[in-house]
Amino acid sequence: MKTIRYTEAQIIAILRQSEGGMSVVGMCRGYGINNGLFYQYRGKYGRMDASSDLQVKAIGDESRRLKRMYADLSMQTDLLEESLGKR
Repeated sequence: MKTIRYTEAQIIAILRQSEGGMSVVGMCRGYGINNGLFYQYRGKYGRMDASSDLQVKAIGDESRRLKRMYADLSMQTDLLEESLGKR
């Protein structure tokens, strides 16, 4: 699987340049991306701006933190039930 060369903020900046009037073909050539990839980015990030990108990342980080907390508490509960013996 190919790695992503640009961050989400950079992709959003590229899309904003295209809205400014720069041609898609020239911009794709300048950034070294395929026209199809540009349109995939536009479909995925077209309505986003930098602040919404930060909000999405913050929500994802919070979700990962909460899942980790739940897993830890669940494991502790299982260990306590095992050591005390199930009733």
